Amino acid sequence: MRKTLALISLSLGIAFVNTIAVAQVINVPSPIRKSPELPPTEVQPPLKLVAIGNGCVNRNPCLGWDEQLFGSVGKPGDRRALLAAIDNSLRYLSTGTASRVYQNYPVKGITLARVRRSLVRFRQLVVNSQSTAQLQAAVRREFAFYQSVGNDGKGTVKFTSYYEPVYNASRIKTSVYKYPLYRLPPDLNTWSKPHPTRLDLEGQDGLLTDKSPLRGLELLWFSDRLDAYMIHIQGSAQIQLANGQRTAIGYAGATDYPWTSIGRELAKDGKLPLAGMTLPKMISYFREQPQELDNYLPRWERFVFFQETGSRPATGSINVPVTPERSIATDKSLMPPGALALVYTSLPYPTPGGNLEYRTVSRYVLDQDTGSAIKGPGRVDYFMGTGKLAGDRAGVTGGNGSLYYLLLKK
Repeated sequence: MRKTLALISLSLGIAFVNTIAVAQVINVPSPIRKSPELPPTEVQPPLKLVAIGNGCVNRNPCLGWDEQLFGSVGKPGDRRALLAAIDNSLRYLSTGTASRVYQNYPVKGITLARVRRSLVRFRQLVVNSQSTAQLQAAVRREFAFYQSVGNDGKGTVKFTSYYEPVYNASRIKTSVYKYPLYRLPPDLNTWSKPHPTRLDLEGQDGLLTDKSPLRGLELLWFSDRLDAYMIHIQGSAQIQLANGQRTAIGYAGATDYPWTSIGRELAKDGKLPLAGMTLPKMISYFREQPQELDNYLPRWERFVFFQETGSRPATGSINVPVTPERSIATDKSLMPPGALALVYTSLPYPTPGGNLEYRTVSRYVLDQDTGSAIKGPGRVDYFMGTGKLAGDRAGVTGGNGSLYYLLLKK
């Protein structure tokens, strides 16, 4: 699906950047004695084996207490969804791609065979367990917990959420549908760098079209520039066509520019406060002042290309479908793809009154996606699902928590 599926909350102004500066001096004589060379700095592994006790200290719910799995009176659980997500990961883990990735995985003891064996056993436990408590007890008894070191080396992980939107579009340009999304240029790999910017490719107002270097590659047309831009952020979408048909589009490639947070740009200019910034607030700002789109959208120079996926479901970076509330995106240069994980954080849920309230959850998930803004061991992007409610929830998701990977002890 993604940008792989791009992170929604980083469009709002939350970003982490790791900068490494390197200087080199060659054959320069020094009037003073050279300092002794320092030993190379040891790189901290992204995951650390931790001991998980049987009790729950200062945790509500307990770690591994996944109440959503079995549901409650009047609220069906999503056990089938979790089983489907597990099967998707098992399919990935049987590929040659997975074999190559795991050959060089940096954490000792985490191998492809162990990840796959762990998923098979966990699936059996999910099928056979009759309650949340029974599953939690079995997992604590049989599995080792590898905790992400987080963004501070102490396990603090920043959580955001993404979703798959549904938008109206047309296959042809009209006076109403005039903002295009583009197919991947077949010669993108031969483009000289730096690549053309967003401004070069679509113009200040998004209407360069006939004068764009991308002319002839238009995939779909939208009536609202913000809709088209949001799909660039999300990386995929379900589409309701003007002729009544439905289709879907997904990420096909992008130009070589880094992530730029439009939310942070708005805050920098004093248009919105950075504290408490959410996607709904940013969208509301642009709905009320649409002329500002021409000022702010070109600041994200990266340009995303799409392909039509038809009825194919939202798909993650390991090329399997992502499952609502059972799939996460992490930095795949650090975290084990397709593996079973456990997240502990606060997520928004709808109330009978139509509002959203936060609840602390411990949720079993599969690591099946990544994103251009998901960098480092302290970032998790949680897939919320498809449609408006998923978008509302994803737009206000943001907070700290912890992330664990579960592997069989033996």
